[in-house]
Amino acid sequence: MSELVPGGNLPLPGGAVTLRVPGPFDVSALITDDGGKVGGDADFVFYNQPAAPGARLDGDTLTVEPTRLRAGATRVTVVVSPADPGTALGALPAPVLHVTGARGAPVARFAPPRPDRETVLLLAEVYRRADQWKLRALGQGYADGLAGLARDFGVDVVDDDGDPAPDGPSRGPGTLAGPLSPVGQSPGGDPDGFLGLVNAARARAGSPPVVLDARLATAAREHAGAMAAAGRLGVEGHDGISVYRRVTAAGFAYLTVGEHLVSGPRTPAEFVEYCLGADHARRTLHDPAFTHAALGRAAENRSGDTYWTALWARPLTPAELERTAGRVVDLTNAERSRAGLRPLTVDPLLTAAAQAHSADMVARDFYSHTSPDGSHPWDRAAAAGSPRRTIGENIACGQRSPTEVVTGWMNSPGHRANILKPAFTHIGIGFAGGGRAGTYWTQLFGA
Repeated sequence: MSELVPGGNLPLPGGAVTLRVPGPFDVSALITDDGGKVGGDADFVFYNQPAAPGARLDGDTLTVEPTRLRAGATRVTVVVSPADPGTALGALPAPVLHVTGARGAPVARFAPPRPDRETVLLLAEVYRRADQWKLRALGQGYADGLAGLARDFGVDVVDDDGDPAPDGPSRGPGTLAGPLSPVGQSPGGDPDGFLGLVNAARARAGSPPVVLDARLATAAREHAGAMAAAGRLGVEGHDGISVYRRVTAAGFAYLTVGEHLVSGPRTPAEFVEYCLGADHARRTLHDPAFTHAALGRAAENRSGDTYWTALWARPLTPAELERTAGRVVDLTNAERSRAGLRPLTVDPLLTAAAQAHSADMVARDFYSHTSPDGSHPWDRAAAAGSPRRTIGENIACGQRSPTEVVTGWMNSPGHRANILKPAFTHIGIGFAGGGRAGTYWTQLFGA
């Protein structure tokens, strides 16, 4: 039996597998394609809808038969939430996933880092790579309830009156609607006209529209209030909490994020006009990578000045994470090719160790090759099960894209030496959003 770490994966045996999470939890599953979106309401398996083709929920146990999933389905994401919807996961025993194959043979166990304020945890996913079905450990938390998570996967959860459910699917006779509205759309619409102004400007620049997100709005309001309380602009408020940490604490896990921190404008229209008049701010507002946005404001008591926080983000999904890591590998191998070196091969065990280190730097608020417990890159690779005898590691923080992070590494002699070391044969990439810097990248090499 394998003990998995966040980001770790392993091949699954043929036939049905069972995934059990004992304890005071509800288990759910989202069946998606490679794009990370459900095909309709039948793809959300939970206590009021316990079965779908190829997936069956029985109490704390989900049984998945990959070959019987609906046409086009390539992923089953396993989700846990408190059985009592008013409870945070941090107040409960840490959930542990037990995976078994035919006749109950143990396959894997995954004990993720203990959640805090989160109310939903993406625990693991069963996914197809070529003709092989695999299991990947996730451990990604949400603070916006099951409804917020479902919206990110393209599901809209409503109550009996057709109104959005505030905290997730009801245990009563509420219904589950399919993807009928933009993912992440705030139920309150656009009361101050911010979204209309922004999307008009994005349309003129040839960028797709964004939608408002309630979680980003919570983070934006909190950060604007923190800046107003301190009487100054800053990525960190007077409470020492970064705007990026506020975003993840609100339950929005992101692949990329941008922010506008401004004081002075009196209305949303003036705020947008200000952003369009500054080159860097305009590029952020127009950035086609962003899909979600929110605006928050707060007045400083003494001067009456208004402090604004606008947030722009793209949600992190397993498919997006995989594409981002793949892009870092491609850019790295392009640099090796220019130097006449052989390309590196992706190693799942190095990937697991790299992903765990990026997530750990966010969770424990540090930035170093040496973890707070004293472990080093080679220790983390060995703990993930890697047999590589020679290990190298590059880390970076703050970069917003694969191109930016690889360019930064290539401009640093020490990092460049790792990328172009002839002896290295394998690579793993880790990424996590949050913390003080906003993004944390890990590149782990082995030979």
